[in-house]
Amino acid sequence: MNEKRYVVGLGEVLWDVLPEGKKLGGAPANFAYHAGQFLGMDNTIAVSALGEDRLAEETLDALREHNLNDLLPRVPYPTGTVQVQLDEQGIPSYDIKENVAWDNIPYDEDIRQIAKNCRAVCFGSLAQRNVVSRTTIQKFLDDTPADCLKIFDINLRQQFYTMEIVKESLQRCNILKINDEELVLIGRMFGYPGLDMENKCWLILGKYNLDMLVLTCGTNGSYVFTPGQMSFQETPKVKVADTVGAGDSFTGSFVGSILNGKCVPEAHRTAVQVSAYVCTQNGAMPDIPSEFVK
Repeated sequence: MNEKRYVVGLGEVLWDVLPEGKKLGGAPANFAYHAGQFLGMDNTIAVSALGEDRLAEETLDALREHNLNDLLPRVPYPTGTVQVQLDEQGIPSYDIKENVAWDNIPYDEDIRQIAKNCRAVCFGSLAQRNVVSRTTIQKFLDDTPADCLKIFDINLRQQFYTMEIVKESLQRCNILKINDEELVLIGRMFGYPGLDMENKCWLILGKYNLDMLVLTCGTNGSYVFTPGQMSFQETPKVKVADTVGAGDSFTGSFVGSILNGKCVPEAHRTAVQVSAYVCTQNGAMPDIPSEFVK
């Protein structure tokens, strides 16, 4: 009998402590949740680590409330939290606590089996700030099947990234998700700041032999670059509650749509609609209206 093939969010599972209270977050869990709304929640899973504390139990309760599968080994570190402050436009800033459970994800046999039967995996730079989780993420990516979609949602946060981590991740992924501010930083880091935005994207796509490069530019729209083609979508104007998790919902719905057989422009359009809707809701994991999930 064939093993189930999961779509995986790999990395940080944590609590966003917002002005109105704490909400379950972390890019990988957000990604898995939104991909699951397109693919069925039974087909997605969040892989990370939890502490041996009360917040870990609350995490498991919240994941069950969202019908999200999880593989979260317990480690002797506190469950992760992030203090989130929102400005007048609802744009978040983060204080990400260090030396927490998701910094210390072990590469155990259960996680290895998920890797060997992985259909798609989304990972970022943040969970690679510590050598333990970085090693686990790299081993996981190396153990995935040849046809696995490996999405590097670069997600640069504070000082928690290096040129080496970014390069190694680009070499292991086949889809890059990046925003316009991160593209500027990467351009400086890699030594081509003089190129315009589109040429930077084409250069990265070719240099790292990527299948796709997804560029989001906030209110200025978004792009998907594939070899020889580019898709552009305008960003809908909506009343913003907060933007926490909007990028993850874009990635999850885009990947879910691609895996459901949609072409790139159709998947791109769906991702834009979903992420705009998420901006109108509080928190990173609202239910997505059925008209978006077709």
